[in-house]
Amino acid sequence: MIELLALPFLACLVLTGIHAYLGLHVLARGVIFVDLALAQVAALGLTVALLAGHPPASAAAYWYALAFAVGGGLLFALTRVRQAPIPQEAIIGVVYAVSAALTVLVVDRAPQGAEHIKQLLVGSILTVSAADVASLAGLYAAVGLVHWLARGPMLAISFGNSREGGGRRVAVWDALFYVSFALVITSSVRLAGVLLVFAFLVVPAAIAALLARGVGARLALGWSTGGLVSALGLLASYRWDLPTGATVVAAFGAALAVTAAARGARAASAAVRARGAAALTPAGLVLAALVALAGALLTVFPAMDHPWLDALERAAPTVQETFLTPTERRVRRESLEAIARGEGELRGARALQQDVAWGTRTLDDAQREQLRQFLAGRSEISAGDRMVLGTLRGKARQRQRYWIGLPLVGAGAGVLLMLGRRRGR
Repeated sequence: MIELLALPFLACLVLTGIHAYLGLHVLARGVIFVDLALAQVAALGLTVALLAGHPPASAAAYWYALAFAVGGGLLFALTRVRQAPIPQEAIIGVVYAVSAALTVLVVDRAPQGAEHIKQLLVGSILTVSAADVASLAGLYAAVGLVHWLARGPMLAISFGNSREGGGRRVAVWDALFYVSFALVITSSVRLAGVLLVFAFLVVPAAIAALLARGVGARLALGWSTGGLVSALGLLASYRWDLPTGATVVAAFGAALAVTAAARGARAASAAVRARGAAALTPAGLVLAALVALAGALLTVFPAMDHPWLDALERAAPTVQETFLTPTERRVRRESLEAIARGEGELRGARALQQDVAWGTRTLDDAQREQLRQFLAGRSEISAGDRMVLGTLRGKARQRQRYWIGLPLVGAGAGVLLMLGRRRGR
């Protein structure tokens, strides 16, 4: 495992190093989607190069992408300085949408267009080489040196109020920022794809902004967060045999959600200490409304999905079994046992398939075909057992609508009325 993930992890560290810093500038300037826009413009350049007959990994394709991205960056620098009736964020959105549409139109004329779009979105960080990591590290070190030498005006424009000064000096520094930004994005998208590059840029900086003050503290926290979340995402990808880029992006999203939830809980705790239980009244109103809504949906639409009730039944199966006949309960238990047996067999077969995919075990062609057929057949059997469970769940829902749904409506409405009166006093 270490041999397979070492280089991708190093690549993630290199990406974190430069993108966490640029992300602080992006958040401070309020141009959150400039990364997606420039990445899409670079992707359009790559697609045009592909249509012109250049391989995606060729130097010519890189220069196509860089030229397109630099052009987009200079456009954003110009629209930031000039006062215009259209906000810069709107211009960024238009550039992204038009670039994406043009990419689709161009790639429609290119061979293997769908595969090319997938590659642009998720990249191939798992197959990165030592030379790729070294070249990126050198390039990003040079960009970082430029930003370090120009840190005074760069930080003043992003975190201060230098825009009001206007003039050519701000335009020059903005042009330098966006051109270097385009260079970084173009190089990163080739390796990691649009989605992962956006995650590296925004999420570590956003988490740092939630937890720390000052550029230095936020940068250190962004670097540490990016490295830790990258490691967790790579490990999850290996453990569950998931697409690497998409898994790392999901890990970044989960990290941001956990951070925001923890910060919200801390703020709520402080409010309770300061104002007592009255500080929880808004949360109580929201919770009561959700309870009433969940009960109403169960009562009126029992056949729709009710995730909260599914979770409750998984934790306490008697919640569903109480509303089934003895025969239905017996069929449910037999189906659950069959699914458990099938999942055990599938886990073993998928583990073997994963070992073969990662190269730790070998199978001949006949054995691979047998494994594929077994997985397909066993999955179909398990799907049939789950269909039985779904039918039984539907019967239970028809009975639960009266015994669970209506009481929830009454309880939620009662709490809403009580808290509303208390708040109005």
